[in-house]
Amino acid sequence: MITKSLLALLALLPATFAAAAPPERIVSINLCTDALLLALANPSQIVDLSPYATDPTLSYLATSAAVFRHDAGDAETVVGLDPDLVLAGRFTKLATRDMLTRLGYRVVLLDAPRSIAQSVDQIREVADLVGYPARADSLIANIDAARQRAAAEAPPSHPTAAVYQRRGYVTGADTLTGELMGIAGFTNAGGTLAGQTGGFVPLEKLVEDRPDYLIVASVDPPAEDQGSALLAHPALKRLYPPARRIVLPQRLTVCGGPSLPAALDRLAEEARRVRSP
Repeated sequence: MITKSLLALLALLPATFAAAAPPERIVSINLCTDALLLALANPSQIVDLSPYATDPTLSYLATSAAVFRHDAGDAETVVGLDPDLVLAGRFTKLATRDMLTRLGYRVVLLDAPRSIAQSVDQIREVADLVGYPARADSLIANIDAARQRAAAEAPPSHPTAAVYQRRGYVTGADTLTGELMGIAGFTNAGGTLAGQTGGFVPLEKLVEDRPDYLIVASVDPPAEDQGSALLAHPALKRLYPPARRIVLPQRLTVCGGPSLPAALDRLAEEARRVRSP
């Protein structure tokens, strides 16, 4: 039987025996954790974001990020902010991560998701970390709804497509973008061209295999340097005019998470075009 004296003693126990309070000062030092933090945390919790947070070519939430400080690129900057939680990516500079850990900061690392399921797990993890698990349910419901919309538009012919990027990098089969393509009804030629994880593919091989469509970040990219000049090669322009190019901006696929509904809707839009040329 619990006596009044025992109840009084329990009331005096330290807060560590109760549910941990949500972190009040959170810093993100990774582009993808930026997006998760912006989507799931309260603005008052966000102390700083990575320098890439406001890059409109990479960050899906660049506009939202612009109202926050976004210069958390090194350990010295983070230490000066005295956060109680630091979100980082697995490929964030190791020296930065190690220094913060040695100094006693709580650093949580997230891998780059290779599937929708992994991205959903990260959404739930970050929502729990910031103290608002119910917010994950809403975002995941949006992802599921977009998945259904994209599947409904899938072309019955399942045309082949290759994601072709700067310097000839092609997305492989075992990737988040590959899964999104499959949902929208496109067969990912990257599995044949670049294996499971992806890699650089010579222009000659791409021309020889000739997938039905190229998936590019923009329909007519400028030849700003040697890497992007390949995308403007005359052979590609001839074989893949605008009608044979599917535009999928990099900011929709580089991280997953909050951008997944928009990425799936973009592919669904292109699928409708392919079905009704």
